[in-house]
Amino acid sequence: MEMEFYIPTETGEFLAFCAAGAAMLIGLVMLFAPRLAFRAAGIGIAEGRRGGLAEVRSTMGGMHVGLGLGAILLAQPMVYLAVGAAFALAAFGRILSMMSDNGATLFNWAALVVQAALAILPLAYVFGFI
Repeated sequence: MEMEFYIPTETGEFLAFCAAGAAMLIGLVMLFAPRLAFRAAGIGIAEGRRGGLAEVRSTMGGMHVGLGLGAILLAQPMVYLAVGAAFALAAFGRILSMMSDNGATLFNWAALVVQAALAILPLAYVFGFI
């Protein structure tokens, strides 16, 4: 049984596919360069405490890679829905933090734009807007 790698040709599905790829890339950075990810987010690591590194590698990195890779390999609308829903809820959490935690920083605004775009692309495809 031979499997071929599928790259969508339809615009909407291709954009959803790209959002899944971006999720994978974000996850790979968090998985293999957690200090870089922390530095970019302005998060410090307490000396002698490495639990934060494990958290960013597993929960943030591994989950992003798994979700993106699953969507790319399966190329099914419901999997793209999961990608869109995950990023939509991440964007909601960021908005909530910006409102509740006085976190309206430049980084948070930029990350919100990225998360919103990565939510909109697959959701727009799944719901037939593109």
